[in-house]
Amino acid sequence: MRDKIVAGNWKMNKNMEETEALLAAVSGKLPDTDAIVMVSPTFVNLASAVNQLQDSTIEVIAQNMHFAENGAFTGEISADMLLNIGINTVILGHSERRAYFGETDEILKKKVKTALAKKMTVMFCFGEELNDRKSGNHFKVVESQLKNALFGLDASAWKSIILAYEPVWAIGTGETASPEQAQEMHAFIRKTIATAFNQSIADGVSILYGGSVKPDNAKEIFSKPDVDGGLIGGAALVSDDFIAIIKAI
Repeated sequence: MRDKIVAGNWKMNKNMEETEALLAAVSGKLPDTDAIVMVSPTFVNLASAVNQLQDSTIEVIAQNMHFAENGAFTGEISADMLLNIGINTVILGHSERRAYFGETDEILKKKVKTALAKKMTVMFCFGEELNDRKSGNHFKVVESQLKNALFGLDASAWKSIILAYEPVWAIGTGETASPEQAQEMHAFIRKTIATAFNQSIADGVSILYGGSVKPDNAKEIFSKPDVDGGLIGGAALVSDDFIAIIKAI
């Protein structure tokens, strides 16, 4: 049985006081659920978030990390630094990291390798942009991103991987991805993994949808057989919206 997961990516939002208030609101309203609930505040608030949620089932995760263990990498954060404050899961390959900070498949391959070597769980993000979708290359792009960063791993590594498909073309573009389009891509992803590894790995990996999930569309999206939850952006910053999305799964 695959894990159902709802993860809130807070991105570069919320100062310490706002973070504490939002964590208190979410943890205080958290419904009884079999889903794994995760939140990802900004780096400067991770340690305090872990401390605040120590008696909660909500897991605090990181938005990014460097592939090096240490060194002259100003402004970067290592896996050991995250582990030291109680962070065991990291988001890697988010579309914004790829688009704004030049993260390539090769860089992400190194990051994934480091995180797994440190016994961390990786939430690996990937997805096509609008021109890829309109040109009909969306399946090829997604397959390439998976292949370049993940297909060189040992089969055993997949127990520590969560996938998050982001249709970049449907985020802030005015275009809308339907639940059927989400299911189509998730099924393709699972089939691609089965071909590269085996059906057991494909059936066991959780694949989250990261295309503007909101309270009014979450239930329909999550009802699709190959959609195992969501990586939530803006809606995760509003406690009632995030709680409604958790209830939808």
